[in-house]
Amino acid sequence: QVQLVESGGDSVQAGGSLRLSCTASAHTYCMGWFRQAPGKEREGVATSDLVGRTSYADSVKGRSTISRDNDANTLYLQMNSLKPEDTAMYYCGAAGVERCPFDVTFTSWGQGTQVTVSS
Repeated sequence: QVQLVESGGDSVQAGGSLRLSCTASAHTYCMGWFRQAPGKEREGVATSDLVGRTSYADSVKGRSTISRDNDANTLYLQMNSLKPEDTAMYYCGAAGVERCPFDVTFTSWGQGTQVTVSS
C-alpha cells in the first residue's frame, strides 16, 4: 500500500480559504479527498485521476479545486469560501485504478488533517 501524508488543515473563520496537501510515497492513479465530521459518516469531497479527470461533491462544487502534481506524487485541495459545515477531519485516499469516481474502493488512507471553520 502507498503511504499518504496530509497537511494544511487549520482553524479559520467562515469565508476563509485553505489548501490541503497530500503526498504519496509512490505513483498513484486515483487519489481523492474525503472528510468525516464528528458523528457523521465519511464522505467524498473530490477525486482526481492521473489525467486530471475530477469529481466533486455537490457540497463543495464551485468552492473547491482538486489538483495534483504527478511528478511530486502530491494531491492538493484548494478550499475557498469555507463554511462551518466544512468542519471535519480531511483524509486523503488512494486507489490503484485508472478511473476515479467516488465509489471506487480506496485502499490506502492518510492519518487526516483537521479543518475547523468558525462562524
